[in-house]
Amino acid sequence: MSVIYEPKGRALEYSELACNLYLGCTHGCKYCFAPGCMRKTSEQWHSAANPRKDVIKAFDREARKLAAAGEKRAILFSFLSDPYQPAEKDLRLTHQALEIIERTGLKSKILTKGHADLIEADLPLMKQAGTELGITLSFCNDASRQGWEPEAATVEERIGTLKKAHNMGIRTWVSMEPVIIPEEALELLESLAPFVDHWKIGKLNHFPEIEIKIDWVAFREQAKTILNRNEASYYLKKSLAEL
Repeated sequence: MSVIYEPKGRALEYSELACNLYLGCTHGCKYCFAPGCMRKTSEQWHSAANPRKDVIKAFDREARKLAAAGEKRAILFSFLSDPYQPAEKDLRLTHQALEIIERTGLKSKILTKGHADLIEADLPLMKQAGTELGITLSFCNDASRQGWEPEAATVEERIGTLKKAHNMGIRTWVSMEPVIIPEEALELLESLAPFVDHWKIGKLNHFPEIEIKIDWVAFREQAKTILNRNEASYYLKKSLAEL
């Protein structure tokens, strides 16, 4: 199986190419879809993050082949596992992969809710490689975040990292998915407009007892009003856009 692959289904709304350097993720997010995709229990998937065997060698080989073929699509790190979880501090798989990206001239983008020290150590490399930095943000209240994303970075950390990246000239984007508390999502849209180059927004799914209490059409229209007022670039996931 290729390390760099073409996602299918809803994942294509985020990226045409992707790479998962780790298997497992210790952030423990309650809404995580990866355990189901990988046929693991939530406890199994969130207990550890392990490097894929010889993953950097394989990534280097595949990246060089794509570069030689003139590949223009960006590679996303990552769908199934966060590229900046605690294991990255010692293993440095994401750092090594970004060095390969810089050498080969391929396009790339990060999606993370990892801790600031790990991400910010790589900001100069991201700038050099032209990597876009994406941060997952669903809450503006960290107490809300803790219940859903217990081991991920705090809201304050993520916003601080986003601002630092933007001020360095790195293209930034926010994955506001899943929206769980619409009022908090709308507050983020207002407050972070100056620091975000692009937004991707999607509703909560697979939690019917929560979803049914939310007026998703009203949220969508309020979000669009804020985004358009700020002349923001954005993409609404189909599950939200087509309601």
